[in-house]
Amino acid sequence: MGENAQFRDGQSEAIENIVNKKARVLLVQRTGWGKSIVYFIATKMLRNRGSGPSLLISPLLSLMRNQIDMAEKAGVIKATRYDSSNQEEWDILEKELRRDKVDILLVSPERLANGHFKEDVLPSLRRGIGFFIVDEAHCISDWGHDFRPDYRRIVRIVKGLPSNIPILATTATANNRVINDISEQLGKNLIVMRGGLARESIRLQNVVLKDQSERLAWLSEYIPKFNGSGIIYCLTIADTIRVASWLKENGIDAHAYNSDLIAEKKQKLEDDLINNRIKVLVATVALGMGFDKPDLSFVVHFQRPGSVIAYYQQVGRAGRAMEKAYGVLLSGEEDNDIVNYFINTAFPSNGHLLKIIQSIEFSKDGLSIYEIQSAVNIPYKKLEQALKMLEIDGIVFKKGTKYARTLMQWRPDEERIQKVIAQRRYELEKMNEYVHHKGCLMDFLCRELDDPEARSCGNCATCRRKGIPTKPSSELVSKAVTFLKRSYIPIEPRKQCWISGNGRTKRKNLNADMQNCEGRALCFYGDAGWGKMVADCKYKYGRYSDELVKASAEFIKETWKPASFPTWVAAIPSLRKSELVPDFAKRLANELKIPFHMILRKSKETQEQKLMQNSYYKWKNICDVFEICGHCPREPVLLIDDIVDSGWTLTVAGILLRESGAGPVYPYVLANASTRGDY
Repeated sequence: MGENAQFRDGQSEAIENIVNKKARVLLVQRTGWGKSIVYFIATKMLRNRGSGPSLLISPLLSLMRNQIDMAEKAGVIKATRYDSSNQEEWDILEKELRRDKVDILLVSPERLANGHFKEDVLPSLRRGIGFFIVDEAHCISDWGHDFRPDYRRIVRIVKGLPSNIPILATTATANNRVINDISEQLGKNLIVMRGGLARESIRLQNVVLKDQSERLAWLSEYIPKFNGSGIIYCLTIADTIRVASWLKENGIDAHAYNSDLIAEKKQKLEDDLINNRIKVLVATVALGMGFDKPDLSFVVHFQRPGSVIAYYQQVGRAGRAMEKAYGVLLSGEEDNDIVNYFINTAFPSNGHLLKIIQSIEFSKDGLSIYEIQSAVNIPYKKLEQALKMLEIDGIVFKKGTKYARTLMQWRPDEERIQKVIAQRRYELEKMNEYVHHKGCLMDFLCRELDDPEARSCGNCATCRRKGIPTKPSSELVSKAVTFLKRSYIPIEPRKQCWISGNGRTKRKNLNADMQNCEGRALCFYGDAGWGKMVADCKYKYGRYSDELVKASAEFIKETWKPASFPTWVAAIPSLRKSELVPDFAKRLANELKIPFHMILRKSKETQEQKLMQNSYYKWKNICDVFEICGHCPREPVLLIDDIVDSGWTLTVAGILLRESGAGPVYPYVLANASTRGDY
């Protein structure tokens, strides 16, 4: 913005519809087009005419911070946010709202469920909501790539707004199906304003490599050749940490960014990237929608996302104010497995929903989330999502920490869920098509977004018939293989367990002397490096190789070096493959030159732990199946298993060993079979 600034095509028309016509508008424009300018200027004009403040629904804290920064730079309105990261400022913010000193208030959709916010903060607006804005509006639609149940709360607010309150919904990633869904929810009179989505500055390229080692090698070889700074996107938290570690080891200033980081750390990393103090952020989608760095010179994907729409949204971070930027998509063998996991866990099944409703319905005073977890075999995160969906639909309500049943009848909609899942599988297929597309890559993306102006860009690697080299040096690939073989994964000790009594089940803290010490896994199951060897040995050969034994011993002695070095080895027993783990443990003990004691015995067969979907069921499945047979040495012990997922088997066995007099328990496994963490 400035004295000589001019509107882009469509911006002034959108402002006119909002300010003068008090219309409901859906603005679908490419990333970097300037959708935020529309609602900032419209807010200023409406406030000058005496309207109440604007309420902006925004999905991510990083996006809210970015929007606040843009508002401050524009200098025309007072913008503030009300979220979990600035609770110490809430009293001041609420006073400013009551005094009508805020022009635009930014909140997450989850905040709309907060009792204090609904009952005290919103009603305190002296002139009421003057303008209602939904940023990243594709999140409203369950056909969208980033559907969030809390966005459904927005529809209720919209229905309660007077007809003369303008509404603006904005997104860059809505195809016709999503647009129709948003139109249904925001009203039949919705004005849809669409522009061309092609980004002429981005040079797209796909690079297909054999495995993770080749992708890591490619990154370390070619990232330094990009001018400026950029983002590398990964599908999981653990991969952000691994890729950033590899790049640092190769002299590249890289930092991991994911949802595990505290707000202050995220903000510092964002500021460092924006101000070019670091070369690259290795991020999950936690750094995504709305993040604005106009001179971001590259976006590289370590794995392919689950949809073309999601890819367009992420790669669109690059080159907003540059003549040339790069968007490179790497892909690997594990990509589909990770995306399929996210698809399969996107929605709770109707069977799970019914069990949740029944467990609450048959309770006397309602149930806490942990009590529901003990009644329904469903993962904790999916249970949270299910309760949120049922609460939004009015089937249950929350009072304090308990959920109770309402009188509203529940009508399952299995057909719609199955259609959405089928659509997401179709989108995954289209993403795989994009990887191998021989024509214009920008044209492919725009057509998938139903852009009526889609055409060849002339700038992508296929249009120009040249691009960044696709093969890294063999020396770097070998170095990456070595790195992957020593990317040891911590096994965090569980600090709580479950207890039952008086007909209730609850969690309790484990005494420190009953907790395992932090353990280690040699690799992620199936990964390049040791992961494939572990899988082959377990299922093809039925015995773990001497190479894995020697690698484990070398790591334990020379790299891990536990604080109280174990003086003996124990193994997790199995009735299905009784010799597999004990045989590996015996040979590892010999290599470490310490004794092996087969002191743990499994007294009865259980279901496979992978069939247990949450902590309570995993604990219950193995809580009473182990016994101590023989004398337990009162010294530090190395507790061996081959595969770890939730860690409950190691926890239960560790408690039993400690109760029998063993010293500190150090778990060690060959592979971690979790999904590498979430976003």
